[in-house]
Amino acid sequence: MAAVGGAGLFAAQPAHATSPRSAGAKAGPDKPFRLTVLGTTDLHGHVYNWDYFGNKEYDDRSGNDIGVAKAATLVKAVREERGAASCLTLDAGDTIQGTPLAYYYAKIEPITEGAEHPMATAMNALGYDAAALGNHEYNYGMDVLRAFEDQCDHPLLSANSVDWDTGEPVFPPYVLKRVKIPNDKTVTVGILGLVTPGVAIWDAANVEGKVRFPGIVEQAKVMVPRMKAGGADVVVVSCHSGATPSSSYGDALPYPENASQQLAEEVADIDAILVGHAHVEIPQRFVTNKVTGKDVLLSEPLYWGMRVSVMDLDLVKVRGRWSVASAGATVLNANTVPEDAQVAALVRPAHEKVLAYVNSVIGTCTQAMSAATSRYEDTAAMDFINLVQAQAVKDALAGTPQEGTPVLSIAAPFNKDAAIPAGEVTVRDVAGLYIYDNTLIGVTLTGAQVKDYLEKSATYFRQVSSAGPFTPDQVTNAVTPTAPNGTPDYNYDIMGGLDADLTYDIDIAAAPGSRITGLAYGGAPVAAGDSFVIAINNYRQSGGGNFPHVKDAPVVYNRQVEIRQLLIDWVSAQGQIDPPSFFSVDWRLTANGTPVVITD
Repeated sequence: MAAVGGAGLFAAQPAHATSPRSAGAKAGPDKPFRLTVLGTTDLHGHVYNWDYFGNKEYDDRSGNDIGVAKAATLVKAVREERGAASCLTLDAGDTIQGTPLAYYYAKIEPITEGAEHPMATAMNALGYDAAALGNHEYNYGMDVLRAFEDQCDHPLLSANSVDWDTGEPVFPPYVLKRVKIPNDKTVTVGILGLVTPGVAIWDAANVEGKVRFPGIVEQAKVMVPRMKAGGADVVVVSCHSGATPSSSYGDALPYPENASQQLAEEVADIDAILVGHAHVEIPQRFVTNKVTGKDVLLSEPLYWGMRVSVMDLDLVKVRGRWSVASAGATVLNANTVPEDAQVAALVRPAHEKVLAYVNSVIGTCTQAMSAATSRYEDTAAMDFINLVQAQAVKDALAGTPQEGTPVLSIAAPFNKDAAIPAGEVTVRDVAGLYIYDNTLIGVTLTGAQVKDYLEKSATYFRQVSSAGPFTPDQVTNAVTPTAPNGTPDYNYDIMGGLDADLTYDIDIAAAPGSRITGLAYGGAPVAAGDSFVIAINNYRQSGGGNFPHVKDAPVVYNRQVEIRQLLIDWVSAQGQIDPPSFFSVDWRLTANGTPVVITD
């Protein structure tokens, strides 16, 4: 099957400095054999090229298409061109969370009660050989994950998801696949799965006392020799951990979050790594192993099925055993092909059921609310989230020692495309404000700790020398030592009060750490010894983003209620959202006391 335009899928494929040999060469005693490893990652519940929050075909500024159905067309085309017997298909994790389609089959009609997960349906139809677990696989707890594992025809691999007490892997650490070679017997390919250790922080409530997550490099040093001893001629790692060293939790764990580069550098006998987790595109990267001096091939396809990695490993027989002589990789773009009819048809009933759910009307809104500018100015959309979170915690504190303690709340601008229209409001409208499956927790902080927290949040902004005008990108997403690609929007927290306004300025002309000015509650300056209850999500409270104080703060509320569902339930119960009743401008960006001007 040829790509659009008839030039062939691989006309422009890059090659290693020692160029890969011809794909058409037949294996023999002195001839190479090309093994092709196809890879996806961070599918996050996307089967179709569909935006459930916008109720329309997915589109972005770059013209990307998404979903397993599109990726399947690319995978099948490569198999047809190369020969299916010489291809392996892998995924690098984060599969069962991220869309209403995925949420519905975890919480509304859960797979633990007999429903089949649409991602299992799609992946089984495509015929994956193996998939690594991602951190988001743990979001819904071990029962849902085990049910998904049972439904998959391929193994879910995770060498560094280990039993809390014994230290033994609780999922298969690796699998040995035997690939038939023409005119020969077989080549044995070892596929190792690894996940970022950040799971221990981000999903502590689901894994504490059950599963531990040792370091990627450390565990690979144990497992790769076992794979080689078990007969692996070639070792491929499916690693849910970014290639560029960085961490969203600072020094909260002894192991780095993104360790694929270190894995390639420090563990001998790895030939190629399919990289995931970072949501970036790396068509081809070579990293020199410090032990052997050999180059290791890395490739990361873009998330949600936008790309498929094609890693070519040219094998030669040396002293009776196959080994990699050269390698190269590229990525294929899902927007060049139609969706695969088989995958699309199989998942259609589940898709239609979820569409009916997310498009159901649950209330009205008196004024439109948009999150488009929430990164740099106070908006009703963020105030709405903080209102619902704070009210839920306050109601739960009735009759406890914390009753009467002022309640504050934090919310991050997760989705700048989110909007709630004036008039009828649907489930998808509300869910679009909160696209993650976080649960709500209440902790206590002092006034001094609240200020520290806001100072950490304010590191999201780039330092400026004037009040502008600026574009949003000129002041947001600051580069920091732990965020070399820029601080993500989800690590900027906006704090608000419930019974009285919490007000503050963020002076972005000042250095990080000394930006919060005029911090007041109900018009009175916040004193260091004041006491507050903070409504916060479980990701942040467990250490995600490495915000100060919250991980060790006393927990006064934790009912494991999902924030997105709280928002949906609030609208359903109230029947109406009235932004003028709760919105006020409580924080602003300044430069040396002058309001900053930002224009799109």
